[in-house]
Parts: sequence; structure tokens; C-alpha cells
Amino acid sequence: MTPIVSSEWLAAHLDDPDLRLLDASWYMPAEQRCAASEFLKAHIPGAQFFDVDEVADPDTPLPHMAPSPERFARLVGDLGIGNHHHVVFYDQKGLFSAGRGWWLFRLFGHQRVSVLDGGLPKWLAEGRSSERGPVDAVTVADYRPALRATLLRGLGDMLANLQSQQELVLDARSRGRFDGSAPDPRPSLPSGHIPGSRSLPYGELLNPDGTLLAVDALRAKFVAAGVDGSRPLVCSCGSGLTATVLALGLEVAGLGSAAVYDGSWTEWAAQPDTPKASGAA
Repeated sequence: MTPIVSSEWLAAHLDDPDLRLLDASWYMPAEQRCAASEFLKAHIPGAQFFDVDEVADPDTPLPHMAPSPERFARLVGDLGIGNHHHVVFYDQKGLFSAGRGWWLFRLFGHQRVSVLDGGLPKWLAEGRSSERGPVDAVTVADYRPALRATLLRGLGDMLANLQSQQELVLDARSRGRFDGSAPDPRPSLPSGHIPGSRSLPYGELLNPDGTLLAVDALRAKFVAAGVDGSRPLVCSCGSGLTATVLALGLEVAGLGSAAVYDGSWTEWAAQPDTPKASGAA
């Protein structure tokens, strides 16, 4: 199953009975926008809203961390999604948070999952149809997850990697946040990065229209960031959202599956005893 689909492909397959289309939009608090409200203003026909803050672990103070398999199964089943469905994610920015939904489904063993290249902005810019308002109720489905723990990293894994350096960590945040020259959007956290990690802002993988770069250009970006095939890859960011854009880009570029450090900088920076680095990698 291809990790991305084009707007042309989606337009031709909107009525496929096994397609499930999900809007996984999310906004930073400073943007003062509600993704669910924006969904009601305009969404692709047949789409449902996928709340990344709900399909998450409710028992941690960290934002939108991966839920238990049981919670994931119940919530996606409530969306009418079964194991046989082809799930396609998009978001309202182009490509920002849709990758989070794609990664979550892969984490729980779903193979038929893709991301709409360019998301809602490209879809609307092409004059394609949209709908407003709430969506019709769906029939609850039985979903059976199969956790792929190799795609997930926690704080303990990242601390161990400081010593072993067995895995290459790619950081999707802006270079200013990475090198410490720009403040973190969460005022309580310092900027900087995990020692030994490499900076690759997720936006550098995108064209102006929010689509992913061509395969050769993607590979060049990853090679410049230190990806040479010698080490497994872990993607990190602020809170586990844009890290999944890097993971998606690696898949599209044919460079393999990367794990995601779910707590990312929000967790790492909040720990008093974790080392923080600044400056260029």
C-alpha cells in the first residue's frame, strides 16, 4: 500500500466501499483555531474528524501520546473502521498532522493506510467539492489491533541511545528551536535538542503546495541529515506530530520504517536530569 495518494486518485476513489477518509488536523494553542470547528466549515465529502487528542492516552500529562491497543480499537471502531478498510488521512494545513494518524494506524498493525498528498488546501485549490456541517452516523466496526512496538520509542529508549548511539535521531522542529536560538512555543520549556540528534525541519520535505518532494529530492534531504543506512532511525519533534512527517517521507523515499519518539521534546525538555544540547548538530 502506497503511503501517499494524490488528489486525483482520491477523487476517483471517494465512493469505494472500503475507503475511510479521516481529517486529522491539529493546531498549536497559539494559533487559536479549533480543528474540529474548521472541519465543520469545510471537509472532503465522506470524511470524518479524527481527534488526535482523543485517540491518545488519557492518563498522561503529555499531549496526544499513543493510546493502549484497546482504546485505539474502540475509538477507530466507533468511526466505522475495520481491519480491511483503506484509511486515508489528510489535514487542513497540507501536511502537518495527517502523518500522526498514518503512524498510529501503522503502530497498531494496519497496512492499508495512506496520506493525501497536499491535504485539504490542495484539494480545494483544484476546485474539488467539499461539504459543511456534521457528518452522518456510522455503523460501529470491530477493529483488532496488532501493536508494532518497533515503531515506538519512549524516554528510557532515548536515554539508552545516548550511550549506545545505535540509532540516528532526526528532529523535525525548526532549526531555531533545535539550536536554541529561538524560544520553544511552550513557555515552560527550554529550546535545544537531544544530544547527538540531527536537525531536519519537516517543512524542508515539502513543496510550496504542501505536497512531499519528489523521491530523489527527499533522499537528498535525508542523506544531508546523516541518513546513510548504517543505523536505525528515530524521528522526534515537539510532541510527536511532525516527527511523523519525517517518518512518512522516509517511507516514500524508500529508506525504510522509522520509529517515533512519542514524548519528543515536550517530554525530554521537562525532565530535570536529561542532557540538553544547543547549537548546530
